[in-house]
Amino acid sequence: MNGASEFDRFADTYDAEINQALSVSGETKDYFARERVRWLEKRLGEMGVNPRSAVDYGCGIGDTTALLREELGLDRVLGVDVSQRSVELAQQRHGSSHCSFGSFAGYSPAGNFDLVYCNGVFHHIPVGERPSALQLIHRSLRPCGIFALWENNPWNPGTRYVMSKCEFDRDALTLTPPEAADMVRQQGFEVLKRDFLFFFPRLLKFLRFTEPALAGFPLGAQYLVLCRKPA
Repeated sequence: MNGASEFDRFADTYDAEINQALSVSGETKDYFARERVRWLEKRLGEMGVNPRSAVDYGCGIGDTTALLREELGLDRVLGVDVSQRSVELAQQRHGSSHCSFGSFAGYSPAGNFDLVYCNGVFHHIPVGERPSALQLIHRSLRPCGIFALWENNPWNPGTRYVMSKCEFDRDALTLTPPEAADMVRQQGFEVLKRDFLFFFPRLLKFLRFTEPALAGFPLGAQYLVLCRKPA
């Protein structure tokens, strides 16, 4: 993953940076974060999965970590990140008895979490380091635990435009949906579902009711690869 100092540099301005890049969509990062978590909640419900604990892998400043606890009703959620400054801000904003944060350097996976959630992280990890990152996630999960991998879809022109406008995404190495699915399979995960989301900007929000029917169409701005650690 890019050096901690690189992400430390953006920690205090993250909201402004990402919201500026997303402004073309008419939405802020909070809209996308909530919709991702709600979509995950829908898929977990369909599978009869009710996680009680989760890791937010690459939590940044912790907004989604808190959202996961709120939306999924988790008893415990741990946010981990490479940026110490981001971890400090996350703990200040969202730390509680149910929601905690730490750096990767201090994290030792123990196979005791029901869910690992990850959004927009792997395109920052050098290709050669992705297998070891996935192995850490694998070791974090209980048998039959769920890994929810969200990534930016390079097949979507809007996604490529937004990333080009975001300073910390300009040098990212995006993954196509098939590459992401193959990547997780190679590290021992079973792929359960692949969904695409975010087809319409705010200007066309009256069409968003159709998005569940479009989930298999590979042009959504982001995609979810939903995986399971074998028993």
